[in-house]
This record gives sequence, structure tokens and C-alpha cells, in this order.
Amino acid sequence: MNQILVIDDNPGIANALEILFSLYEIDTLHAKSPKEGLFILQTNRVDLVIQDMNFTEDTTSGEEGQTLFKQIHAQYPDLPVILLTAWGNLETAVELVKGGANDYLTKPWDDTKLVSTVQNLMELSQLRQQTNSMLRHRSKTTQSLANNFDLCGTIFDSPAMLQTMTMATQIAHSDIPVLITGPNGSGKEKVAETIQANSSVKDKPFIKVNVGALPSELLEAELFGAEAGAFTGAQKKRIGRFEAADGGTLFLDEIGNLPLSGQVKLLRVLQTGEFERLGSSQTLKANVRVISATNANLLDDIANGSFREDLYYRLNVIEIKVEPLANRAEDILPLALNFMQPDNILSPEAEATLLAHQWPGNVRELENVMKRACLLATNGKIESANLGLATPEKLSPTVKTNSEPDKDSLLDALEKNKNNISQTAKYLGMSRQSLYRRLDKFSIPRSF
Repeated sequence: MNQILVIDDNPGIANALEILFSLYEIDTLHAKSPKEGLFILQTNRVDLVIQDMNFTEDTTSGEEGQTLFKQIHAQYPDLPVILLTAWGNLETAVELVKGGANDYLTKPWDDTKLVSTVQNLMELSQLRQQTNSMLRHRSKTTQSLANNFDLCGTIFDSPAMLQTMTMATQIAHSDIPVLITGPNGSGKEKVAETIQANSSVKDKPFIKVNVGALPSELLEAELFGAEAGAFTGAQKKRIGRFEAADGGTLFLDEIGNLPLSGQVKLLRVLQTGEFERLGSSQTLKANVRVISATNANLLDDIANGSFREDLYYRLNVIEIKVEPLANRAEDILPLALNFMQPDNILSPEAEATLLAHQWPGNVRELENVMKRACLLATNGKIESANLGLATPEKLSPTVKTNSEPDKDSLLDALEKNKNNISQTAKYLGMSRQSLYRRLDKFSIPRSF
């Protein structure tokens, strides 16, 4: 049961509030002075504070209430506080709201508005605590990896991404070429950054080239450089990306878009380290580690003649696969929380909607969805409607949509999803936190 603390020297006000909140199954504690209020906060669980602005007889300045609020906010920054004020204290109350108080109500208050405000603030507070708990959550293996390697801020909880990042850190110190495969927006560039950050050349140049974003006629000049006059518009000598990355790492994204003429030159660089700028016969050398990435099936491209087989095997000494976000359900909510503003929280319905979406645009789509939702959220609470995603129309046929799943249904769902909490929550059409509450209700262990 929720519990609030009323700090007011007027017993009549405390009694009135106690009676009011008892109708809504909310317990009320009462303190007659700031000192007593701070003591109760230290010794009791309190979900919300309602505090007066004056405690000394014939005092109306609000300074006592201002001091008390600042003490509470300093010690319990996440605890919701409502200021109860007379008109004379209104200006002070508004300033305190700007400084962190959640709301203020004037005496006499409106019962309906007060109860609604209290219920909303307590719900937001509980959701924020759940959000913070999820942000702190990481598996022991994931945390161990983060403690030993620079993961470049990569957020993940899924076994699939753990395997990917483990491989990336294991091969980082080698200078062999790496091919990263996976759909657009899945995080291939993050994997490349992690390899570079943990390599023996981490302090050397790390040059990125999006091969798919450059016109084919400019690709060779971009990669290998060009002399002045080598082509129309080349008014001065251009240093190529291989030359710029000498001694470090070159990341070639969307390598499947490299034309055949460029593939021949790239193959030569990988074999000998030698190349020429466009318009020059002078041979240059560069010692560069090449990491490439693609969302294409290069074996199909080899079969249709658009990609060289010998280059494929030069690039693909080690292949690292990045699974689509739809196959990494455990990563969805941690990533969503990471993309949110600090003051935003997710409602359980929004969590369920995120988990049910198939994410064809992968992590990039999720980031854009969350940025939009943060702008549309009211009072910082992101609802399902703010996401702009289709709400699941129906749940699994084994789950009744008009009632909570019983113990047998929970156990059956866990078994079908191999005890994976995120997958089970998605299967049941609920948030992970909602599933945890139901597991606790039926004394079902959270881990197996």
C-alpha cells in the first residue's frame, strides 16, 4: 500500500487528509514540524510528501517551507513533494516548483485534484524507479566484458549481442581483416568502433568511409586519392582514405557497393599494401587494417558477378554477424531507455508496444521512435500512443486478453520461451516489469 507523509503543524489538516486518502487505500503519516518530518523520512518508507510552507504561528513568509523542501530534495531527490500553500506563499511555491518540487496546491484545496495529483505522482515515481533499476541491470557476463574492454557505449543485454561483442574484443588485437555482416541500422559501426578501441592501434587513425553513400565515379578518388586534374573538378591533389589511415584502421561500410574497378585496387592494397592515386603512376604504400561491413549477401553478389570472390575471401578472414533487433528482444528496452531524455519514463503499455514491434529499421528506427516519443510525452511519461507504432491487435491464442494469466499459463509461457523473461513478456503481451510482478504474485522464481 502506498504511504504519504503530511508535514503540517495543523492537526485538522492532517486529519482531513488522512480521511481523504484512506478512501483511496493510501496510508498517511503526520509530522507537526520539519524536524519530525525529516526523522520520519529517515525511519519509514514514504512514497510522497505533502508539506506546509509555514510552521511558526503568525508566520506567512514561506521561508520555513522553503528550507524544509530544500532539505528533503537534497536527501531524497526522487521523492515527489507537493507544497500546500496560502495565497501569500504562491510566488515562493512557484519558485520551488522550478527548483524541483512536483506541484503546489492552495488552501483550501480541491479533493479531486489533490487525489489525482498524488496518484499520478506516485505512479510516475514508481515507474521512474523501475526505469532506473533497468538501467542499472546488466548480466554478470556483460558487466565483466565492460569492465575489461572498451565497448564504446554499446547497450545490450541479449545473448546474441553478447556473443558478437565478445568476438569483437577477442579479435581486436589481431591485424587481420574483419567483415561485419547484418541489416542496416543494427549496430555494425558500433562493432567496428569496439574493435578499433581495443586494438593495438587504438591511438592511431580510425577512418570511416560509407561506400554506399558515394557516387561510383568518386569512390576510387576517395579511397586512393587523386592528383590535380585527374578528373573534372579535381583542382588540387587529394589524399585518399588509405593514405590518411596509414598505421591505423579503415572502416569500409556497405562494401558491397564498391564497383568492380575499385574492387581490383582494393584487392591489391590488401595483398601488397600498394596503390596509386588517380592520375599518378607513383606507387604508395600504407599499412592499414581493413574492417568492412555490409548488409548484402556477398555470396549472392559473387554468383551474379557483381563482387569478386578473391576479394571476398580477403575481406572475410573473420566474419562477425550482427543480428537484427527483432532477434535481440532483451536489447529493446535497455536501448529505448538509453535513447530517452533523463526525465522521461516508459509506461508499462509503452514497454509492451516496443517489445511487440518487429523493428525493420533496427536500432536506428528505435532511436528515432524514442526521440519523437520524448517530444510528445506529457509530464515526461511516454505512453504507447506517443511511440507512433502499431499497437498489437491480439495476443497469443493461449493467453486470455480480458484477464491476467494464471500460474499455469505463466509456467507454460516460460517453458515455451526457454525461461527467457523478455521473450516470455512479449509472448504474453505485457511489459517485463508486469511479468515480474505476476511471477512474484505466484512465487515463481525470476531466474532459473
